[in-house]
Amino acid sequence: MAKLEAQGLFKSFGANAVCRGIDLRVERGEMVCLIGASGSGKSTLLRCLNLLEPIDDGQILLDGEDISVPGLDPQPVRARIGLVFQSYNLFPHMNAVENVMLAPRRAKGMRRAELAAPVQALFERFGLADRMGHFPDQLSGGQQQRVAIIRALAMEPELMLFDEITSALDPELVGDVLDVLRQLRADGMTMILATHEMSFARELADTSCFLHEGRILEEGPPEQIFEAPKLERTRAFLARLR
Repeated sequence: MAKLEAQGLFKSFGANAVCRGIDLRVERGEMVCLIGASGSGKSTLLRCLNLLEPIDDGQILLDGEDISVPGLDPQPVRARIGLVFQSYNLFPHMNAVENVMLAPRRAKGMRRAELAAPVQALFERFGLADRMGHFPDQLSGGQQQRVAIIRALAMEPELMLFDEITSALDPELVGDVLDVLRQLRADGMTMILATHEMSFARELADTSCFLHEGRILEEGPPEQIFEAPKLERTRAFLARLR
């Protein structure tokens, strides 16, 4: 049984069809990278998988359970599926550790005392132990993005979704954030990434999916997608990035 599966997923905004019958299967411990031009549907797909956007048709299965049925409370699902955005969305009036503790305190009713040790461990692991008391405007973009990832991990999710999390960063800060993803992959975290970092997708993804106009046109192991794509549309997209 797959950890997460989308079957015939459709999503439109008015007359604009953004996801047009997407089928996606993600196994436990797998890293899947979504590539494609801006507007191809990557971000909307991630938001649908996390139930931030209701789908128009199809199914989303988490451990075989349909989580896309109308009327389902999305909050327990979102606690299991972490989502990190391109923008950090940290609260400016809270320091880093307060930002991280907020969600587990509100959503899970956890106390500061019981969160202190695991949160400290996360900050230490990702090289930010000396920044826990800093406010967002005292942190670099890369540090803020790592805090956003730690915030998602503090909820102890079963899988993680990442939406272009390096695209707003200066080039010299991208490496630190990608190192976090490398650590999570080594831990066996199930992950889906929408990314423009082709070298990273090629290096670490188990499966790469090329999206175009709301459909997955081609998918397979990175060596096949990047070195021997079957479709001319995929080849044209990759050629523009070289």
